[in-house]
Amino acid sequence: MPLVPPPRPKAPPLSTDVPPSAVLAGNQPEWSVGDLAAALKQTLEERFGHVRLRGEISGFRGVHGSGHAYFSLKDGQARIDAVVWKGVYGRLRQKPQEGLEVVATGRITTFAGKSSYQIVIDSLEPAGLGAWMALLEERRKMLAAEGLFSPEHRKPIPFLPRVVGVVTSPTGAVIRDILHRLQDRFPRPVLVWPVRVQGDGAAEEVAAAIRGFNALPPRGPIPRPDLLIVARGGGSIEDLWAFNEECVVRAAFESVIPLISAVGHETDTTLIDHVSDRRAPTPTGAAEMAVPVRADLIATVAELAARGGGAIRRRLDRDRADLRGLIRAMPAPDMLLAAKRQRLDLAEARLAPALAAGAARHRVRLQAVLDRLARRSPELALAQARARLERIDDRASRALSVDLRRRADHVGELGRRLVLAKGAGLERARAVEARRRDRLSSLTARLVQAGVRDVERRRDRLHALAGLLGSLSYRAVLDRGFALVRDGDGNPLRRADDAEAAASLSLQFADGVVEAVPNKPDRPVKRTRAKAAPLRQGTLFDT
Repeated sequence: MPLVPPPRPKAPPLSTDVPPSAVLAGNQPEWSVGDLAAALKQTLEERFGHVRLRGEISGFRGVHGSGHAYFSLKDGQARIDAVVWKGVYGRLRQKPQEGLEVVATGRITTFAGKSSYQIVIDSLEPAGLGAWMALLEERRKMLAAEGLFSPEHRKPIPFLPRVVGVVTSPTGAVIRDILHRLQDRFPRPVLVWPVRVQGDGAAEEVAAAIRGFNALPPRGPIPRPDLLIVARGGGSIEDLWAFNEECVVRAAFESVIPLISAVGHETDTTLIDHVSDRRAPTPTGAAEMAVPVRADLIATVAELAARGGGAIRRRLDRDRADLRGLIRAMPAPDMLLAAKRQRLDLAEARLAPALAAGAARHRVRLQAVLDRLARRSPELALAQARARLERIDDRASRALSVDLRRRADHVGELGRRLVLAKGAGLERARAVEARRRDRLSSLTARLVQAGVRDVERRRDRLHALAGLLGSLSYRAVLDRGFALVRDGDGNPLRRADDAEAAASLSLQFADGVVEAVPNKPDRPVKRTRAKAAPLRQGTLFDT
């Protein structure tokens, strides 16, 4: 809508009966500042209720603490303030950025507090393909720096998934192409998560669908897909922008289920293509990547079965021929046993002479043993041992008696040494006791003398303190003729006013206490203090 200023209100016609000065002074309506601001606001909002502005964002310093966003839109000729309320800011597909050229859709209003007009933005879009591509490249570099596009994160696509999950619009031609292609190649159960594929909220729905499929339990009531296909038909970069949003890219990166992206045509490229495990040029191509051709698999299996049967038959024929050759090469059983039988006959012939020779050798060895036994019979060895035992029998008793005498002499010697040591120890103990007794006597005498000196010192100090107390005590002053005046409670009085105010008085002299009542005259008596005589310095000639 073109920005055309509203028509200025026409002034009311002037009456010919009233002087012009009176008209200017009294008939002109008076406006308050608030009424004028409200009227201007209403006029501006009615005239420009909905506008689209193209300009460059300026003065954007981030979201305000209240959640609102404040900035300006400018071009080479003018500048207008802009505001995005908190609830709208969270739904913006394109967030404000300093220096970005955008197309803002909203309504024009005024702000009476600053006497200015502004645009309240409802939606924000980049202005032109160049801005879209610049924003896309900036986002691609940011996500690539985080490692989301690294090839090592990609997962292999299952050869034959049991269930295929599809994230796309349920009303478009894309889902029909995918289902038709899957039916032609290899029919598989398909779960469709319906989403919007363009416009506000489309990116959030696609990301929620990917995370929703991954959140399904593996053995739950709803089967969890083994493969995901995110698909959309072709369109402009603005139409495909939902698949460039950061939330969709991160959801595809975090997907545990392998994911095929089939967004747009072969020439269209979105950020989800960089993070998906496989990119398909079209949604139909994604269906072809998801499952193999069932007829080709059947033909391949049949061919492999035929090849396997032929290989087994050829192996059996080859093994059978090898067995026949080995059988022909083996000797006859009689030929194998002939050599063994001959060796057995030869061993049998050598056995009888060998047994006779062995018996003769053992007989000679036995006779030699008998001869040695006859020369050294056990009876003779026993008699010799008994004689030797008799010879050494008395040696043990003699040795025992000698050992007993030696031990007795040793014990006696130890007794004598013990007696001598006991006497010497007693003598040393008596000497130590005498020395300690002498030291105790000396210490006792010193203690008595120290006590006497301490008592005398304390007595002298007590006498000195008593003298000092007597000289400082008020009783010594009473002995010189003075009296101590107290009130009825026994508190000493130092001023005449206190004495007149007391109910009763007590006068303490050196020899006793006299009770008195203060004389209270009708008129107050004026008391004067006697002036002290002026001090005069004496001279050496005063006598």
